[in-house]
Amino acid sequence: MRQPFCLARFLATAATTAILAAGLAGCKTTGMSDITGSVGARAEAPPVSPPADPSRDIEAYGERFRSNPRDTDAAMRYGQALRANGQRAQAVSVFEQATLNNPGNKMLMAGYGRALADAGNFERAFEVLGTAHSPANPDWRILSAQGAALDQMGRHDEARRYYGNALKIRPEEPSVLSNLGLSYMLSKNLPEAEVTLRRAQQGRGNVDPRVRQNLGLVVGLQGRFNEAESIVRADLPPDEAAANVAYLKQMLNNRGGAKFSGQDDAKRS
Repeated sequence: MRQPFCLARFLATAATTAILAAGLAGCKTTGMSDITGSVGARAEAPPVSPPADPSRDIEAYGERFRSNPRDTDAAMRYGQALRANGQRAQAVSVFEQATLNNPGNKMLMAGYGRALADAGNFERAFEVLGTAHSPANPDWRILSAQGAALDQMGRHDEARRYYGNALKIRPEEPSVLSNLGLSYMLSKNLPEAEVTLRRAQQGRGNVDPRVRQNLGLVVGLQGRFNEAESIVRADLPPDEAAANVAYLKQMLNNRGGAKFSGQDDAKRS
């Protein structure tokens, strides 16, 4: 049975990344969905893709990690599998231990920062993510993730400076623009959010379909429901599209708009 649609999860992003989401009308979320690409190490050590079967990876890489806590690949994959399975506290513990056993490993520090953000510890996540790259060699993914953490703390102007710096490295990157658009939405600047999310939708490569869903939400929040509906339906199977549209319509009808409040996913997009 399909889980009930949640508007806050409909937003999520980020993350990337990042790791940005918003709660509307007390809607509870069950996990952080990354709108941004994985936040990991730089080109010489690409981020590990999220596991297709978290339970299987938890068993396999958990055993490897326990037998050799200094195995960075096992730690990374085990921690990511725990995150994908919603085991946030365990993921934080694994990444914390891994970073202690492998001091200076930026890929693990990035994973640790993301796990902390999942667990709602945004201030600590921001600090840890800052150690996962250097001012002389910045990583646009991590800058975007730091911005998302700042947005979760309500520091929207500061967050946008991080997104701006990320875009200087990776111009018109859809994942960064999506986080930036949601940042404008969180501060109730819906027209600017729409402009930014349209830029994200037109970005390079294969744009994450959740960017379009975020755009549909922002359009709907401005009262243009028919247009929002057509946007929301574009990338989804008919039953899921219908559920999303119905929920969005109910929210807008009940509230005559929406009130924004930052919500720990871990509160994640």
